[in-house]
Amino acid sequence: MLQQKDNTLRTCKELLLEFRKEEIQVNSSKIKFSLKQTGKDVYNITAPFLADGKTWIAGRVEARDSEYSRIGFFEESEGEWVETEREALNLQDPFVTRIGGKLVLGGVEVFDDEERPGYLNYRTVFYRGDGILDLSRFAVGPDRMKDIRLCELEEGRILVLTRPQGERGGRGKIGYRFFESLDELDAESLQQATLMEHQFIPEEWGGANELHRLSGGKIGVLSHIAGFDTEGNRHYYSTAFCFNPETGEYGPMKMIAERRNFQPGPSKRPDLEDVIFSGGLVRLGGGKAELYCGVSDAEGQKVLIDDPFDEYENR
Repeated sequence: MLQQKDNTLRTCKELLLEFRKEEIQVNSSKIKFSLKQTGKDVYNITAPFLADGKTWIAGRVEARDSEYSRIGFFEESEGEWVETEREALNLQDPFVTRIGGKLVLGGVEVFDDEERPGYLNYRTVFYRGDGILDLSRFAVGPDRMKDIRLCELEEGRILVLTRPQGERGGRGKIGYRFFESLDELDAESLQQATLMEHQFIPEEWGGANELHRLSGGKIGVLSHIAGFDTEGNRHYYSTAFCFNPETGEYGPMKMIAERRNFQPGPSKRPDLEDVIFSGGLVRLGGGKAELYCGVSDAEGQKVLIDDPFDEYENR
């Protein structure tokens, strides 16, 4: 049975110390992307997914000195991922799933903040279609909410994990809510999710990145936890936990990767050197999985790890 108690709440430091005790062996590699326009980075990528009879990776394409991005769609060819021609989606941090047989893609839209001149606001927007060439926008999340993720459950309901901030969520907590249809998705309803109170201390934050259906109706949640150090540098780690949609119970979060598990490389800014952003997980069988991540807000990489969801199967 999953535990939902105060002792599930652990800090970044505690999770990191526990993770490093394992002395895991990892095999990481950089992913080579070929862009339509050179001079930009590709990071915060999805795991490979199928659409239009092909395998794709979607990634955040962005200049090193900018926060304005587009989503690029890349097809593998001779050892590299080549960007396809399609109308640009000017979004950050893509994620994909399938619901009702349709491809559902989301990303973060950045725009000028009317209430705070000179600052940027953001929100999650959602597209759906038969493939990447006919995606249509159908829903918009609340302002200042990232890390909204969806999963179609076995009985057809839709589980949505959210990440409110501010009065309800502090620096960022995970919430959950169920919908009968994608047509019910809107900013107001997403604000009404039930919070998972015992995942992050007030000084830290995190969110869901990808949802995996497991045996027995459980959901494996690929996630992240983050915090600042005393000098204001950000530290992001890849994590995972199990959620039971029937009871609302969730297991303790565990760390599955940190920045030093990946290849050395550049960072967007000095304060982002110790950042990985969980993009997606491919479960390979035999107890192994490939984790795809954005690394230091400048690259996309993958790493072979132990499957973090194996322990929740058949339990």
